[in-house]
Amino acid sequence: METKQLHRGRLIDHVHLIARDLAASRRFYDAALGAVGRKVEGEGEGFFWSDELFVSGDAMATTGATHVHLAFQAADRAAVDRFHAAALAAGGKEHGKPGMRAEYHPGYYAAFVIDPDGNNIEAVYHGPFERSAPSVVFTWDDPE
Repeated sequence: METKQLHRGRLIDHVHLIARDLAASRRFYDAALGAVGRKVEGEGEGFFWSDELFVSGDAMATTGATHVHLAFQAADRAAVDRFHAAALAAGGKEHGKPGMRAEYHPGYYAAFVIDPDGNNIEAVYHGPFERSAPSVVFTWDDPE
């Protein structure tokens, strides 16, 4: 029996995006996630995932490609800048250059790009803050 774990955030359990071109989305998210210190953690026939993000081809769709706003947490401003450059280089479209967004709250530094399927993807650094915990950890025994 193998023990498995998942790490999840505090509010969102997961986000499922439907991609028209899964390979293009994979290239985009490999670059965008890598720029904020994350990576694709798993994949299977017609899907891949990283932490709370799950991306699949349209075989799992009920209505076609999705169009949502998804924000990744960045450790600092430099990670936001790297995300923006990497996402654009991987086929993303400009939707908001890195910069302060004081209208959201003091210290809010973010950049926005449109992914290959039209989703508004953001990386945000909230300024100096203290986390109560790095993540929520779920552990279970897998009988397989």
